This record gives sequence, C-alpha cells and structure tokens, in this order.
Amino acid sequence: MSPVYPFDDAATARAAIDGSGALIEWNAGAQRLLGWSAAEVVGRPAGRLVVRDTTDTMLPPVGSRWYGTVTLRHRDGRTVRVWLLAHRRGGPDRWLVYTPLEGGQPLSPDDPLSGAVLTQVPCAVAVYDGRLRLHSFNDAMARVIKLPEERIRGLRLAEIGGKTQSEELEGHMVEVLTTGRPQDVQTYMRAGGEESAHAWLARLAPIKDADGRVRGVCLAAHDFTENYRSRQRLQLVNEASVRIGTTLDVARTAQELADMCVPALTDFATVDLIDPQDYGGEPPARITAPVRLRRAAHQSVLEGIPEVVTQVGHVELYPASSPQADSLTAGRTIVGALGTGELDHWLAWNLPRRERVRELGMHSVMSVPIRARGLTLGVAVLTRHRNPEPFTADDVLLAEEITARAAVCIDNARRFSRERETALALQRSLLPRSLPRTPAVDAASRYLPAARAGVGGDWFDVIPLSGMRVAMVVGDVIGHGVQASATMGRLRTAVRTLADIDLAPEELLTHLDDLVVRLSADTGGEGRPGEVGATCLYAVYDPVSRHCTMARAGHPSPLVVPPGGEPREIHLPAGPPLGLGGLPFESADLDLSEGSVLSFYTDGLIESRDRDADAGHRLLRAALATYTDSLDETCDRILHALLPAGGAADDVALLLARTRGLPPSQVSTWDIPADPSLVAPVRKQVVEQLDTWGLQNAAFTAELVVSELVTNAIRYGARPIRLRLIHDATTLICEVSDTSHTAPHLRRAKTWDEGGRGLLLVAQLTQRWGSRHTADGKTIWAEIGLLEEE
Repeated sequence: MSPVYPFDDAATARAAIDGSGALIEWNAGAQRLLGWSAAEVVGRPAGRLVVRDTTDTMLPPVGSRWYGTVTLRHRDGRTVRVWLLAHRRGGPDRWLVYTPLEGGQPLSPDDPLSGAVLTQVPCAVAVYDGRLRLHSFNDAMARVIKLPEERIRGLRLAEIGGKTQSEELEGHMVEVLTTGRPQDVQTYMRAGGEESAHAWLARLAPIKDADGRVRGVCLAAHDFTENYRSRQRLQLVNEASVRIGTTLDVARTAQELADMCVPALTDFATVDLIDPQDYGGEPPARITAPVRLRRAAHQSVLEGIPEVVTQVGHVELYPASSPQADSLTAGRTIVGALGTGELDHWLAWNLPRRERVRELGMHSVMSVPIRARGLTLGVAVLTRHRNPEPFTADDVLLAEEITARAAVCIDNARRFSRERETALALQRSLLPRSLPRTPAVDAASRYLPAARAGVGGDWFDVIPLSGMRVAMVVGDVIGHGVQASATMGRLRTAVRTLADIDLAPEELLTHLDDLVVRLSADTGGEGRPGEVGATCLYAVYDPVSRHCTMARAGHPSPLVVPPGGEPREIHLPAGPPLGLGGLPFESADLDLSEGSVLSFYTDGLIESRDRDADAGHRLLRAALATYTDSLDETCDRILHALLPAGGAADDVALLLARTRGLPPSQVSTWDIPADPSLVAPVRKQVVEQLDTWGLQNAAFTAELVVSELVTNAIRYGARPIRLRLIHDATTLICEVSDTSHTAPHLRRAKTWDEGGRGLLLVAQLTQRWGSRHTADGKTIWAEIGLLEEE
C-alpha cells in the first residue's frame, strides 16, 4: 500500500526501487510523467524504463544521495529526458527516486515570494556591492541596525558600525570579494541600537553574475549569544577546576577562588571564612546572625584593590541586614542592588564601606555561601562597579558552580591542615624534645615536616646504654599523616625497649622487622596485609674503645667527617626495609677517632623532584666539609644548602653526633680469681682506685656493689671473671663480666633466708643496674651517681 502524503503528490514524480532493481512504489506524479500506471510497472525491473543515451550523466552516488540526467521510456513510445534525485532509504540497495514536475520556469518578478527570499527571512541579511557599499538589507537586519535604509545605503560597513570589530569584519569582506571564497567570522560586539553586546556569527558569501564574476558580498548575521555564553560559562567552570585547589592551603585556595571570579564574573570579589574555633572546632551546618567572619582573600579589577575595607586576616562582624549574613542564614545565594535602598541598613553599619560604594559606583552585589559536605565554611561576595550590567540568573548559576568546586577544595585544605596540625603535635610529642647529654657523643638534631604532604614518620633518637655507650637511631615510616606518626611512635618505643636489653644492632633490627610485620598484619583487612613499612639505621658507639657498630634496614648510609678530614660515606650492608620479614641483617664495625662527626639523615634531605640522590649526597658532603665546632650551626647550614626555600617535598630528620673518647686513666680493670676468699682484697683494690680518682665519697657504696656482683659471679658464673670500673664527672660504673650466659634476676627473699638479697641491695644503692649479653657471656653493671654523693 502506497503511503499518504499531506500535500499535492502529483507535483512530484516518485518511485521506489528495491535491492533487486524492481519497482516497489509508483505514484501519480510518475504516471503523469511517463504515462505508466502503478499496476503496469510495480514489481517489474526499473531498468526496462531506461533508454541508453550517451548524453546521460551517470555519476556514481555520493554517500546516500545520487543525482543526474536520465532518458526514460514513455508509455506512448517516445523518450523523456529528466533530471532525477535519488536517496538511499531502508537498506543499502533500496532507493527513493524524485524529479520535480513544476517550478522549472523562471520566477516572475511580481511573485511576492521572490522578495520574501530577502526581506522576510528571519536571518539578518545585507548585500554590499563591488565597492563594499551597502546595497540593501532585509527586515531582520533593519531590526539589528536600527537605521533607515535610505539613509545609510552607499556607506561601508566600517562607517555604519563605527567600531573596531566592524573594521575587522570589513577586512574579511575584502578577502571574500577578491578571492571569491566564503568565510565565517565570529565576533562579540554591540550592534546598532543594542543595549548590550551580543555574540555574532557573520557568514560572508560572494555574489556572482551569470558569467561567474564576483559583483558583491552577502553578509548573513546570526545571533548565537546564548550558545556563546554557555560555552564561555563551561570554559570558566573547567578553568576553575584546574586553577582552584592547586594546594592544600586554605588561604591559597580562597585566593584562587577570588582570582577566578575577577574579571570573568565580577569587578571585586571577597572570600570570608568562618573560624571553626568559634563553633567548637568544626564549621556549623547552620548559621545565625550576626556572623563573625575572617577575611581570607580578595581581588579587584582595579590596581591596589581600593574597594577593600577589611584586610586579609582581620575579623569583621556582619549584621543580619548584610548580604553575607543573609546568604549564610538562608543557605542560598542573595543578589542585591546597591543604591536602591534595600542595603542601606547594612551600609549604615559600616560608614567606610558606604563611602567606597558611593565613590566607586558599586551597583550590584551577589553573596554566595561556601558549603561543602553539609558544612558552612564561609561566603564569597561579588560586586560590580565597572561592568554596568547587573547580575543575571546565569551569573548566579555560574558563581554557584565555581563556588561549589572551591568549597570542596577549601574543605579538603581545612581537613588537611587540621590533620597536619594533629599529626605534627603527635610527632613532636613522640620525638625527643631535647637530646640527652652523654659522655660518648655531643649531638644536635633537626626535624622538618613536608611542605605539602604534611607530617610523616621520620624519627631520630639518642639512647644512653650501659658502660657509657650510646645508641643512635634514625628511621622513616612510609606515608604521611596521623597514622604514620602513630606508627613512628610505636617503632621508637620498641627501639628504646630493645636497646635497653643491649641487643646487637643486627638483632635489634630483626626484632623490629618482626614488629613491623605484625603491625602490617593488624592494619590489613580481608586476609590481606596492610601497607606498614619503614627503614631504619641503628648504631652503637663505645667511648672507651672508640668502636662503633652499625646496621641498617633499607636506610641511607651515614656520612662521617674525621677530625681534619673530608666527609665520606660509611659503606654498610644495605639490608632489606622493615616489614618484609624473614630476611637477615648484617652489621659493620669501625673505629672512630675522637672528634669524628657522624651524620644520620632520612631520604627527604637528599632526594627531591629537582635532583637525584647522588646530587643530594654531593651537596651534603659539601655542607659537611664546612663543619664548625657548633653542631647546631652545621645542622642549619645543611638544611639551608639542601632544602628549597618553599620546604621539602618529604619530611626530613637530621642527626649529627660528634664522638668523644674516655681516656684510659678513667678506666680500671681487674681479672678476678674464682675464689670467694679473695673478694675482700678485690674490695680493697677498688677503694684504693677510688682514692686515686678522688672519689672517696662513693667508696662505701662502690665497695658494697662490687662485693655483691663479684660474689655472685664467683658463685653462679663461669671463669674467667673480670671487674671493670669506669667514671666520668657524674657517674661511676661497676661492671662484672663472666662467660656464663645465665642472666641474673631479682627475687624476694624470705624472712629466715640467709641469702638472696644481693641484687636487691644493688638496686637500692645504685641509680640503675642491669645485664647485657656479649659474644663471650654476659656483663652485670651498676651505675652510681657521683653528684649526689658529694
């Protein structure tokens, strides 16, 4: 069944051909053209109606369209030469074929449609002659130009428009006139009697005569202001997503919001934020007037920002009648007009602001609340004075979109700052506030959090050990924030505990590795381990032997500066980072001259985005080469030489230690026979040695301690047995060593027991006591304070 068309079907000849070449449709117009009825041709091959003629134009189809001239067979036997237009429809080989039966004759000049082509089309059209003088224009162009045609006919476009954009457009018209090629030109201008500028697309086309010569130019103007403004708004929003939130700094993000709005959206922008401390530390969900706000940022199209009344960092109280308070309490954008009286009460609240409004001619204000994640963070206020246009509904949508993006960035920065402050406070509470003074080393340290990433898990420590030895440790926990600081605190506590039982460096790192493995397992989930990891370097220095033992777990090797020598790296076995589990650690031994400076640090000191670790090592060696007697000054010089002005990308820990040596005159050693009857002569020798040192006040206590420790070694230990006394200005140390690995322990003696009170007596008489295992056995030691004895 043939389709029904709502117009004169016989005015066009139409036929449809299927993939086999058979006719499947034949309308009344086709019968009128060739005389064949539908019953006579439908279902038969269309090729039977075609007469081969060499003059026919049989061009290949272009896409889904074909046109050309074909000779067809009429029912009465004659041939008819027709122009056909064919469209591929319904399949790759199905075609709809058309040819018009009317309209080929020339148009009558009296036909009103001929004039309507120019005068009644909705598009603004103007025709310029070969001299680019105005020839005529239609009704739509007349509404744009708003000047009588008879008055401006013969003027050039630049003369009619009188603007720079008009001259630029006329230049394009010259190119069209000379080249004969059309052009499309976009411009933004105020045309004729328009009250505001519009975006225009000018389509310039050459006008040619019958011989193909260019006789003039046709200008068709299309107003695409809405499309232009939509694209401009989209571009501004996209640009805001790139320019706002480049850092995690609240003030910087607020300034980026103000910079983004000026001049694209407003002439003067201010960003005021709520102080969370006024609401218990967290921004509120709802606000009541009056509102205390702190100025975070502002920007202006005018140099020097003369509109400013409140400076950045200052706090101002905004009453209920102000745009700031109104928008915050209402929770939505408020648009007001200055000079109409509706904001007079607010302006009367602040006379300097009223004067600025009057002087600069501020006329329109928009206040947009800054809200993110259900919290009210502040308000952005936009004011116009140079731009004469008031804020529109589209301006409100754009401002809200930009502010919403900025609000998330400000909230992220606020949360980061709060977490950073918390982590920094935790970090400072866990790191040593001051380094202990020891007879083994003089030490100085520095810790700096990362400039952007925040507080990390870097730490350092100096731990006094028995025998006037000292342990030095520096470590780095993976990650940043409170979690890294908490993990650092646990590791630092573990190191101090393990150091207290005098483990060798490689053994201590093994126990620390087990702890990190357990921490990683505890922080994991669903059967998967967490991501706790760390590096560490642990060193033990003995001022008596001037011997140092070190081991590291994936940490950078330290540097040493011998007295009068050049800085050099100490080559240590690398060791795996902590947390891998089951891998061995190795230590290295070295002898250090008195006055050697050891430099321990984390990788944040030597690594950065601008240089590799090797370059950082060279800078560190150069800074250490200028070492002075002041370790604190040397620390500052190193940080100044290696870290950028804006701060390091990672947190930095630095520990410098200058070794000291204990002279042999302050150490005395005896080999003790395993005979209890010889304990008394040993006590006598100890008293004599203390007299030689001038420590008579400590003789009584030392005599009792030595008697108990030597007696226990003879009774429960194994030969050989050795007694050693060490002293400095404040401490006397008694050490008794034997080859037994059995550690002593305190026990509670019963009332009638004859023994068992020796170590309890030692614990009561000394500052501290303990035991440490050695390669040959164990050493029991006790420290006696000398200052208290004087």
